[in-house]
Amino acid sequence: MSSQKRVIELLRKLIRIDSRNPGSNEREIAVFVNNYLAGLGLKSRIYEFAKGRSNVVARMGEKKGKSLLITPHLDTVPCGGKWHYPPFAARVQRNRVYGLGATDCKANLAVGLEAIRNLAKDKVKLGYNLIFAATADEECGSRLGLVPLLEKRIVQADFAVALDAEEFDVIITQKGLLQVKVKIHGKRAHGAYPWMGVNAIETAAKVIHQIQGSIIRFPQNAYLRPPTVNLGTIKGGDKVNIVPDWCDFELDFRFLPGMSPRGLLAELKKRIKKCTHRFEVEITDLQQPYYLDEEHCLVGQLRRAMSRFAVKSFIRGSEGATVITFFQRQKIPAIATGFGSSGCAHAADEYADIANLQKGVQVLEYFLKNFKFA
Repeated sequence: MSSQKRVIELLRKLIRIDSRNPGSNEREIAVFVNNYLAGLGLKSRIYEFAKGRSNVVARMGEKKGKSLLITPHLDTVPCGGKWHYPPFAARVQRNRVYGLGATDCKANLAVGLEAIRNLAKDKVKLGYNLIFAATADEECGSRLGLVPLLEKRIVQADFAVALDAEEFDVIITQKGLLQVKVKIHGKRAHGAYPWMGVNAIETAAKVIHQIQGSIIRFPQNAYLRPPTVNLGTIKGGDKVNIVPDWCDFELDFRFLPGMSPRGLLAELKKRIKKCTHRFEVEITDLQQPYYLDEEHCLVGQLRRAMSRFAVKSFIRGSEGATVITFFQRQKIPAIATGFGSSGCAHAADEYADIANLQKGVQVLEYFLKNFKFA
C-alpha cells in the first residue's frame, strides 16, 4: 500500500473515533494512537489528568541531546450544524475526506503518524530526540492536555512545532486573549417608580458605549489585524417591573504582542468610571500574545522543506488563541503549521484535501529527517 493510501485510510479510522470536546473524551482515540506508535517500536505512553481525557507521548531518536516536539491534538468540537455527509462516516468524495475533525485536527494527526511511520520503517537515524505528543482538550483550553504536560515537565523540548493550522501556513505570532466579566451594580426599586432606583442595565449600556471603538494605542504588526474587543454576553435584572440592581456582561479582548493586559484593564476601568463607580471586573481567562522572529531556524527549515516539494507556504499570524502561547511560559521557541483545508475548521461538512495529506507527509518527513538545531 502506498503512503498516500495509508494516510487516507488512517485519517478515515481517526475520524470514525468520536473524540468530541465537550461530548465525549479522548480515551479511545488515544489508545488507537498509542498502539499505532508502539507498533512502530517507539516508546509510547498515555497520560491522563482527568478520567478518560487521554494524551499520548512517544519518543524516537537520540536519548541525549536536544529535543524537537511535534504536537497535534486528539479532540474535536461538537458536530453542530446540518451535515450532508455523516460526521463520523469518513466518506471519500471528490478527492476529499469528509468528517468531523478532518481538518481540525485529524489530518495533522494522520500526517504526523504517517511521517513517523516512514522514519521508523526506514530506520532513519535522527541527530536529536523527537517527541510526539497527541494531546487532549485543545478545543477547551488545553488544561487537561498540553498545559499540564509542559508544567509537570513530562514533555521537555528545546523547540516545538504545533500541527494545528491550514494550507501549510507557518504561524509565528498570535494575539493575546483577555476575557473579563464586568458586574455593574445599581439600586433596586419598583418599576412604577424608576426615579427611586438606579438602573444597572442602563448604566451597563452607557459603559458599553464607552468601550466601543479603539481600545488603546497599539504597536503595528505585519501579520496581525489591530486589537479587538467583543461583547459576548449580557444579563441583568430579575423581572420587567423591577428596576434592575445588577447587570453582568463579558468582554473578549484580543491584543497584540507588545501590549499589556494590565494596560487594557486599566483603560477598561477608566472608561467604566466615567459612568459609575459601583462595579467589579473579574478576569476569566488570560493568554499572553506570542511572537517568534521569522528568521528563526524553525521557520527557515520548515519553509525549505515545503519548497522542496513545490508547496507554497506563507508566514502568518493567528488572530485566535493557539497552543503556541503555552510554550513561551517554558521558554520554548515554537511555531504552528498544518495540512488541513482552509475554511473547514469547526464547520459542517468539514473535509481534508487528499492532495494536502500526501504533500504533508512528504514535507513533514523531510523536515524531521533533515532538521538541525542552530
